Amino acid sequence: MEKVEKVTKRVDLSKYGLKDVKANWNLDAETLQNITIQQGMGTETENGTLCVNTGKFTGRSPKDRFLVKDEYTVDKVWWGRINKGISPENFDKLHKAVVGYLSGKELYVRDAAVCADPRYQMNVRTITEYPWSNYFIKNMFLRLDEKELENFEEEWLVLCAPGYICPDPKESGILSGNFSVLNFTKKIALVGGSAYTGEMKKGIFSALNLILPTEKEVLPMHCSANVGEAGDTAIFFGLSGTGKTTLSADPERKLIGDDEHGWTADNTIFNFEGGCYAKAIDLTEEKEPDIYKAIRPGALLENIVFKKGTKEVDFFDSSITQNTRVSYPIEHIDNIQVPSFAKNPKNIFFLTCDAFGVLPPVSKLTPGQAAYHFISGYTAKVAGTEAGITEPVPSFSACFGEPFMPLHPTVYAEMLSKKMTEAGVSVWLINTGWSGGPYGVGSRIKLKYTRAMISAILEGELDRVEYDAHPIFGLYMPKYCPGVPTEMLDPMNTWLQKGAYISKTIQLAHSFHINFDKFASQASEEIMAGGPLIDSHHGLDDHF
Repeated sequence: MEKVEKVTKRVDLSKYGLKDVKANWNLDAETLQNITIQQGMGTETENGTLCVNTGKFTGRSPKDRFLVKDEYTVDKVWWGRINKGISPENFDKLHKAVVGYLSGKELYVRDAAVCADPRYQMNVRTITEYPWSNYFIKNMFLRLDEKELENFEEEWLVLCAPGYICPDPKESGILSGNFSVLNFTKKIALVGGSAYTGEMKKGIFSALNLILPTEKEVLPMHCSANVGEAGDTAIFFGLSGTGKTTLSADPERKLIGDDEHGWTADNTIFNFEGGCYAKAIDLTEEKEPDIYKAIRPGALLENIVFKKGTKEVDFFDSSITQNTRVSYPIEHIDNIQVPSFAKNPKNIFFLTCDAFGVLPPVSKLTPGQAAYHFISGYTAKVAGTEAGITEPVPSFSACFGEPFMPLHPTVYAEMLSKKMTEAGVSVWLINTGWSGGPYGVGSRIKLKYTRAMISAILEGELDRVEYDAHPIFGLYMPKYCPGVPTEMLDPMNTWLQKGAYISKTIQLAHSFHINFDKFASQASEEIMAGGPLIDSHHGLDDHF
């Protein structure tokens, strides 16, 4: 574990209203780990990795996220269920309360940055109540050299006070004692009442998702990305459980990043972060070798459980939460792109785990279809494992990251369409879910087949095959793919009963239409035409 004293431009924290504080600036990982353990806030695994428990909150609390509604945001933000407004006056109340709470305490300051492309780098100063919250930021944001630290001026400030619970939520315009608030005018991210570290990470991600498209003409994306030896970049969108991390980790390609990226006007894809924040539940060395090997001193494990009487992590124990996590510097991964950006985006993959078993395992999308499926952000979840409950549940998250998107989803979708058209990018829908029937009847598509499809695309093999259009979704299905059984490529071929397939496909198509209704008023004709065709089709049996 590195231990380096870095030259830091220390400032008087009273400029932020913080009084009588002892400030620890840019402490190295080993020191932060020792302080965390000395304060009884963490333990170590058998190999010396720090473990902490985030307390009441083991995930983000979307209902407690607010954006200050002022002159800067009022006409830009897509206000509603996701983006809830709070007045500048109520923000000031919360801000004053947090500053008062943190005053007189020992605090931990981290000067870091986001956005690996130097043209868009944004300096962020984070002040935390807990040492291990600071450790997380050290892992996740871009680490700066001595010269950058010496001349550091922050653009955004993060104040993180997990121990502060707002005593009068209603009077402060919030719902609960905990809160996560972004003020774009004052450039402050305020986190109170929750120790879940992801609130800080996703707060700054949300800020970038408004700033980059409106001020910099950069498309922010909730995705992973890698680059091949020929310099071709691939982008992977997908919700939890679809294989985003697994499929972007390719021994033949260098990882740019695993979660948040920007796409510039000159077709550079850059990582926002300097680390990875991976799910650790059910982790095995065989399934996820890169993540498994990254869990070593310098990493931070959250909410894990040890095997009884040992310091060995039981990755299969979800007694605290299903959302066990590990953060680590991206350098803990062997095969990475340095620095974390690359040009020449060639292929975009939308990953979906379709538990209905009706979507093709691989299909090529038109620009309109790409925008429609991007806005939809579809995957499916299995309802449960109790006897008799086998029906999947559709799950939609706009732009594959709706909770972090301040603008209307069509803004991001139209930017994506424009960029993919200008750059000549191909967009593919990859179903990592079921084939031969829905969950409980069919079987999960084998990882080796999905990898074969991705490889065939990256190597240009699917540029030279014929395609059939799916009669209901309109997706273009290849008739041949190396390393994949041909009968799998058209999903209807894998079902025993054609009528059951048609019925299930129509059911899913209706779910898409119902979900898309809330976006339809601002979607172009091309985007609307990219959806399932059931509204305009008659006599569907004729097409099968």
